[in-house]
Amino acid sequence: MNMASKLNAIILDIEGTTTSISFVKDILFPYAREHLDSFLTEHWGSEDCSTIVNLLRDQASADGVTLPAAESDPALLREGIRRYVLSLMDADRKVTALKHLQGLIWTRGYLDGHIIGHVYGDVPAALEQWNRQDISVWIYSSGSIAAQKLLFGHTEHGSLLKHFSGHFDTTTGPKTEVESYRKIAAAIGSSPEQILFVTDILKEAVAAREAGMRVNLAIRPGNAELSEVDRQQYTTITDFSQISV
Repeated sequence: MNMASKLNAIILDIEGTTTSISFVKDILFPYAREHLDSFLTEHWGSEDCSTIVNLLRDQASADGVTLPAAESDPALLREGIRRYVLSLMDADRKVTALKHLQGLIWTRGYLDGHIIGHVYGDVPAALEQWNRQDISVWIYSSGSIAAQKLLFGHTEHGSLLKHFSGHFDTTTGPKTEVESYRKIAAAIGSSPEQILFVTDILKEAVAAREAGMRVNLAIRPGNAELSEVDRQQYTTITDFSQISV
């Protein structure tokens, strides 16, 4: 990799990177769980809900899980979907169907003001600086693109959406697969060596580096500990002001 190549794009992970793990684990996830029943009841039969149900059916089939037939009593089918979703939540599965559903449930919470998106205090200034330097900034998260926009559109610092050139989620591919980062580089229109990926997850860092990207590992409160070997192999940052462009 030619590290002298000019950096022209930065891709950011969310949980544990721009945003605290505790916000996701202690606020977002419990909110989705608490409002799952009411969402399914109120939106059952809607286009959005029907799309989610079809995605969940496909995922259940891949998991070897049998759900009630589509022609079943609606209450029986809804209960089957509810139980399956809860099992996905319990296992913290990073599957597209669950992430889309969570995003839809969180929409009301953000719009009602019950959820305020958390970002670390060093993030807004860094975004502004990179924009001034004509470095495009992108988000790649396991959370749906809709959920990403909700979070950054409703933060304690106001909306930060203007700072981002675009968003990627698991519809592009799993975050631990090399091909996902190659696809993103192609979509951005930059060569991988001109892209910096910032994440707190080692497996994601490994995949991005193998795709040719530069990588910084974020060390934030509550993140998984990195070994001394990992710290030696990757540039680590505790604050976005430490990111060298």
